[in-house]
Amino acid sequence: MSAEDLLASARAWIRQDPDAETRDELAGIVTRAAGGDAAALEDLDDRFRTRLAFGTAGLRGALGAGSNRMNRVLVAQAAAGFAAYLLERSAGATPTVVVGYDGRRNSRRFALDSAELFAGAGLRAILLPRLLPTPVLAFAVRHLGADAGVMVTASHNPPNDNGYKVYLGGPDEGSQIVAPVDAEIAARIQRVADAGDVGLLPRSDAYEIAGEEVVTAYIEATAAVAPAGSGADGLRWVYTAMHGVGGETVERIVRTAGYPQPTVVRAQQHPDPTFRTVSFPNPEEPGALDLSYEVGRSARAELIIANDPDADRLAVAIPDQDAPGGWRRLSGNEVGLLLGARAARAAEGTPGATLACSLVSSPGLGVIARHHGLGFAETLTGFKWISRAEGIVFGFEEALGYLVNPETVRDKDGISAAVALLGLASEARERGESLSTLLAELGETYGHFGSGQVSIRVEDLSIIGTVMTSLRQTPPASIGDAVVESAEDLLHAPEGQPSGDVLRYRLADGGRVIVRPSGTEPKLKVYIDTRADSAESAAAAVAAIEAGVRVLLDERS
Repeated sequence: MSAEDLLASARAWIRQDPDAETRDELAGIVTRAAGGDAAALEDLDDRFRTRLAFGTAGLRGALGAGSNRMNRVLVAQAAAGFAAYLLERSAGATPTVVVGYDGRRNSRRFALDSAELFAGAGLRAILLPRLLPTPVLAFAVRHLGADAGVMVTASHNPPNDNGYKVYLGGPDEGSQIVAPVDAEIAARIQRVADAGDVGLLPRSDAYEIAGEEVVTAYIEATAAVAPAGSGADGLRWVYTAMHGVGGETVERIVRTAGYPQPTVVRAQQHPDPTFRTVSFPNPEEPGALDLSYEVGRSARAELIIANDPDADRLAVAIPDQDAPGGWRRLSGNEVGLLLGARAARAAEGTPGATLACSLVSSPGLGVIARHHGLGFAETLTGFKWISRAEGIVFGFEEALGYLVNPETVRDKDGISAAVALLGLASEARERGESLSTLLAELGETYGHFGSGQVSIRVEDLSIIGTVMTSLRQTPPASIGDAVVESAEDLLHAPEGQPSGDVLRYRLADGGRVIVRPSGTEPKLKVYIDTRADSAESAAAAVAAIEAGVRVLLDERS
């Protein structure tokens, strides 16, 4: 875009922006850019050369003015476009849409804007009663028989981000949207944007506020996942909400299910959009659980449970004298296999019952499924795909996401997963054992699986494209000392199999390496999986392959 076009776009944006903060922000940049400030022009280019794309993850990005940021103009366009989509597919009926929001900056404002615009478009709009976890919104779509749901959240993204996640009811059973629906909604959003001033869109305050019964119903359904047995008596555990919205809901569910209340990480227990005690509000990130470890040592806890800020992910840590700080965070694959084995035992003998995971998650879940005579589905990454596996009784992905209660929530749910995990810990205690014992039993029963990940965060997204192109054009013959037996490009996967921007290498020693760009962050991700005769051998194989992966990425970037 030329400087003149950038300035014209910015001024048009200011005229329709209902938010004084972002209007003033942009007006200052425009003034400097009009005066020839090169940095201000570059800033405008970043904000207006494209739109924040609406896809299967909805919208997600940094807060700020401009079409390439999250703001009230973009949210208004998204709400109006989504309303148009729902009306067109409703065959004359009045669609119902539920709106939820978390504790991030502007989440409530974006949710109110959405509810007003949905109501103004003639939809029945229902706003959840207060800030609540994402799984409550996913539950509410089905519980209320709604046609759709919107959750305003950026999950575990950096503090200045926010997002707009979309669910569909009816035959989609409260799952997140998938292609081609995302493109159809995006086209209608674009029409709204092309039409101009969002201030002209009809609004109404005739939306409803959901009653507390919705939250109570979620609490009762989730507590029923694993009611406490005698092994729960005296269980010492720590919980952190990671500055998010899970705390109150978790405490109510734990009380209903009959478990002892946790020792909470008080500095992180209540919503805080600055996420002041962590550099990155993701329990996977180094240092994110440090405060939990301190509290765990003081409380002499047997385990630590953490949710991410919108409580759709779960992290678990167990005491380990050999680990830094005396605690070891279990990998997403370890927790997934623990919960998967639990689900498989319960579903054994059920016709059509299926375990599902993303293609980058541990192949151990397939082994568990076969051991118990169950179906197994491997999908693309994301619960929008996992949740749609036919006959699903359990699903997970290695990025700390678990679906343990598909009859009520068709999405990852860090709270119901926490209850299931507490159930496992209690059952183990009843036998005088622990989660560590259960992990060892997994290896003895199904084989020892190791997993690792290499993530490369980039400032320049073109680096990711360069690496992927190089690997496609010249597949590696080996990764470290491991010989590559076969290379698959899932952009060209056979019909009926997961396809996408994913490269998969099967190694001669039985290991596996998968490379893909992240769908939500500026990262290139590499997933490593091994299987061996012992946990130590599997871990050693992962370490060797990881070293080879880092050398390979250095050569190709």
